[in-house]
Amino acid sequence: MDLLQITAVLITLTAVFSFLNHVYLKLPATIGVMAISMALSLMLLILGSMGFPLLLEHEKTLLAGIDFSATLLHGMLSFLLFAGALHVDLNRLSEMKWIVASLATIGVLLSTLIVASLVWSVALLLDLPLSFIHSLLFGALISPTDPVAVISTLKTLGVPASLETKIAGESLFNDGVGVVLFLVIFNIAYSSEPMQVAEVAELFITETFGGALFGLLAGYITYRMLRRVDNYQVEIILSLALVMGGYAFAEAWHLSAPIAIVVAGLLIGNHGRQFAMSKTTREHLDTFWELVDEILNAVLFVLLGLEVLLIIPLSANAFLLAIIAIPVVLLSRLISVSIPVSILRSKYQFSPGVIRILTWGGLRGGISVALVLSLPADEVRLYLLPMTYAVVVFAMLVQGLTLGRVVRKQLAQVS
Repeated sequence: MDLLQITAVLITLTAVFSFLNHVYLKLPATIGVMAISMALSLMLLILGSMGFPLLLEHEKTLLAGIDFSATLLHGMLSFLLFAGALHVDLNRLSEMKWIVASLATIGVLLSTLIVASLVWSVALLLDLPLSFIHSLLFGALISPTDPVAVISTLKTLGVPASLETKIAGESLFNDGVGVVLFLVIFNIAYSSEPMQVAEVAELFITETFGGALFGLLAGYITYRMLRRVDNYQVEIILSLALVMGGYAFAEAWHLSAPIAIVVAGLLIGNHGRQFAMSKTTREHLDTFWELVDEILNAVLFVLLGLEVLLIIPLSANAFLLAIIAIPVVLLSRLISVSIPVSILRSKYQFSPGVIRILTWGGLRGGISVALVLSLPADEVRLYLLPMTYAVVVFAMLVQGLTLGRVVRKQLAQVS
């Protein structure tokens, strides 16, 4: 199948699944289309085992033509991050900068270490071929919360504005930190020459801070251009150029492209919206990026549901490790959230039940799957892939569907 055919099939499936979910299931859009996609994959597997393999082969052909990791990390992610950052209140985020920064950095590092230690211990007990460095790889790819999953879920909950800013801000930035951390550990694990501590620190700092500075510069240049025109078509094209060109240049210069796009999106969404756009432009820009966000979100979660075929069949040990990974990741999230929040309680006011909400609201999504699929097709990936998928499916179908209930319960306790 060529690119046009693959795109046509994906968009058609997304439209049909979105319709079915809206009319019959009435679940949040991303969760609904993912659930239907998974149900379709499982149904085709059952039909294949009963002697009707044709549709299953068509699905496998479709997935074989899609590099999920490249499609998300080097294509869709830039649009989704910009669309998410565009509507985050920078003033409110600035008031909570130390909270968001600590959760996005210290929290991710703590979670990575805790997940790695627990997974490695379980692997030793089961006599599985997972070294500590490979366990660290899993910790790095599963620790950051997914901004796509988190923000799309938050839209339907009506949580307090301060809490929403903490959750959305953390997810936007810890994504970039997590990707950088994953790349650092990947280089250590698979490089023929071991990296020195100074090299690791330099790579991490260059990627994160360099990405933020580049995003600020690219966003400012675009902001100045927006101020000189009053034509919404031109201004939307400028925003597209910022997203696509900014992401491409950041990657080419080995900077954190996700962090760069988030910073640029925050600048355009706040100062650009206030000082460089007319009311007409703001309305058209918001409509355009909301539409892009909704379409790509739906396509992404359809892909996630279809990709379940990649982890079937599982060995017994891989299945057991995948099941164990769910409570391991939840426990590590609880600890990595509790420590920064407890330290900052003396200076900042937190919503009631914030630790429980942040823990249960730490949804994992497509980014974790994309990172694990970028690993070499070796024995390590055979264990890390089902673990990642188990955590992502649990996060979306269980945590995502019950997060609203958890939030309402915590807030009701002080009402």
